[in-house]
Amino acid sequence: MTSPSSDTSGVRVPPPLIYAGLFLAGYAVHRFVPLRLWGDVPPLARLVGWGLVAAGVLLAASAVWLFRRAGTTPNPTRPTTALVLHGPYRFTRNPMYVGLSCCYLGAALLVNSVWPFALFPAVIVLVQGWVIAPEEAYLERKFGAEYRAYRTRVRRWL
Repeated sequence: MTSPSSDTSGVRVPPPLIYAGLFLAGYAVHRFVPLRLWGDVPPLARLVGWGLVAAGVLLAASAVWLFRRAGTTPNPTRPTTALVLHGPYRFTRNPMYVGLSCCYLGAALLVNSVWPFALFPAVIVLVQGWVIAPEEAYLERKFGAEYRAYRTRVRRWL
């Protein structure tokens, strides 16, 4: 077995799997212990749910597109070759994770279950510890003062 390259963040679990895994766990619990937010999903909640999903997809997709345009990869297991500091990266250092969070919360509204909402704090803790912390340490090692300056200007989430 080969060792991972030292020119990566060392992230071992792809972030979308954290979001999807805990969402599916919450939905599975719901199948055995149904706890609904409402009897039937109100039209406004359905609209907000779909709006969050759409906004999340657009935000995450735009961030991936900016990475590709800059010639770097959004895959945290591969070497980063450039910092992307424009577009949504002017407002959040993690637009892909904010986008995934919007999708998660929107989908939780649409399935009308308390359980995905109950697990959402765990999603954030895991993404923060397993993904963002190693990514930020890697970016600081790789880009030094440029990344530190960016980090002081732009919030991690929103």
